[in-house]
Amino acid sequence: MASHGAGENDVDYEYRFDLPSGWFDLTLEHCHYSDAVILAGSVMKGFNLLELDVSRRDLLRDLTDRALILNSDAPIFAAACYAPNGNGLANLKVDTYGEEGVPRPAPEEVVPMLLKWSNREVASEPDIKYLDLAAGPAVRVQVMLKAKRRLGFGRQLSECVDYAVFPPGVNHLVVVNTRWRSMERTDELSRCTDEFVAAMRRVPVDINGDEVASPNE
Repeated sequence: MASHGAGENDVDYEYRFDLPSGWFDLTLEHCHYSDAVILAGSVMKGFNLLELDVSRRDLLRDLTDRALILNSDAPIFAAACYAPNGNGLANLKVDTYGEEGVPRPAPEEVVPMLLKWSNREVASEPDIKYLDLAAGPAVRVQVMLKAKRRLGFGRQLSECVDYAVFPPGVNHLVVVNTRWRSMERTDELSRCTDEFVAAMRRVPVDINGDEVASPNE
């Protein structure tokens, strides 16, 4: 279980997540290289070193680099999926968006935002679904993306699942993004993302981060 905060109305809340097997929490409080190395070393304890097809040094470097990239814009949660052999498969980020006094957009208004990428182009017809989840109403978008390779030769394809979740009683929305290049793993990775979002919950906490009774109860 991982938990990261988003408080409103003088009450502290945390979003809590359950990571599927093979996924590792790479959230950094501060996006510093030294912190990323320490986190990567801790995460490496979750691997069976006898199953690795990569060196321990390469795995440590990949975990460190991935943590720095994922935390570059300070999300509330970041994670990555790895195969047992140490090959990285997917990145996942969670963040909240909202501005005091500004109504949040409706689910259908969020779709164009989820399809807008600064460094990639949409390469397939988006699969768009509107859902009711435990955490609130949500819109789910799955699409293939393409990006130019270095020097402009060829295209690099990836696939992503984006969720925008609208928790009731608050002014922000929660965006979950998972992206991968291993197309043969699409069914598995999209299913894991769906399970991750379905289990997401928002709970009130005390100053120690322990869950307490809801103030509305």
